Amino acid sequence: MAKNGFKLIDAEMHVMEPVDLWQRYIDPEFKARAPRRLDERRWDIRTLAERYGEEIARHFDPGTQVRAMDKEGLDLAILFPTSAMYVTAFTRMDPHFAAAACRAYNDWLHDYIGAADPKRMFGAAAVSPHEVESAVGETRRAVTQLGMKAVFLRPNIYNERPWHDGYYDPLWAACQELNVPVGFHETTGSRMKAAGADRFKNLGIAHIATHSMEQMLACMDVIMGGVMERFPRLRFAFLEGQCGWLPFWLGRMDEHYEWRAPYGEMTHLAMPPSEYFRRQGYCAVECDEEFVAHVVDAFGDDNLVTTTDYPHGDSKYPNAMDRFLALPLSDRSKQKILWDNALRLYAL
Repeated sequence: MAKNGFKLIDAEMHVMEPVDLWQRYIDPEFKARAPRRLDERRWDIRTLAERYGEEIARHFDPGTQVRAMDKEGLDLAILFPTSAMYVTAFTRMDPHFAAAACRAYNDWLHDYIGAADPKRMFGAAAVSPHEVESAVGETRRAVTQLGMKAVFLRPNIYNERPWHDGYYDPLWAACQELNVPVGFHETTGSRMKAAGADRFKNLGIAHIATHSMEQMLACMDVIMGGVMERFPRLRFAFLEGQCGWLPFWLGRMDEHYEWRAPYGEMTHLAMPPSEYFRRQGYCAVECDEEFVAHVVDAFGDDNLVTTTDYPHGDSKYPNAMDRFLALPLSDRSKQKILWDNALRLYAL
């Protein structure tokens, strides 16, 4: 498509699931307790109703996803969930029900993409952290049978178990073997513990902290906990949490790597934390995040991607890509962030 001479990949576009998705798609044994998304009428009271009027009227059907991509000038997009970010977002949960909810979403997403444009859109599969065996099985099914290009996880801690716990190693091994990345994405307002939400009950305030800080903690978790060391070909993306924290946070990890090494605390890592991120990590730039210029100066432009965040309230749609192209970056950096890096991240 080429916009202003650039080809564009949205590294984390979203879908808006229909209210009856789980009633239609979940395994019969769970139909009586199928999750249900809030009705579209909730949109009427929001400022979004005008901006997404056409999409709401058409219940965000597959055609609206294609039109949204065309409005933004997107060539390709990786589709992440909206409601499905919440269905397994409980600190503890019936693992079989959680796995069934993920299977249902993935089946629906496969059908949705097939009805839209499977040559331009690719799915990020939802898997349940509540039981690693089912997560591994669903990852394999979603990638080999449904054509998904990534696995989606919340960065929050499930069942008081950090991501570097050996319990999750079978999932990381499967993703590495299948050559699909793990995309971490936070959502404010769930029933899980989230940085900032423990002390600010106003969601608008808590949202300042949750997205970026949970991504920072997940990034620290998989690097300092040795996940990237144990799985050197596994790629991780930290999405919708801005990128300004990246040089500071990696620098702080590097400093502790040096400081704590004499205490014997770093023997599980073979190189400085920032080098693991250079090899395996990606971070999403907000379309209007001018601070990205400092991030590129400090860390480079090989590990950054960007997104429209369509169709969420804080998205700049339908002008997100125009705003990105206006950022104070070189054309070479823009090309990497809009296309080259996302191709590598998702092995497209």
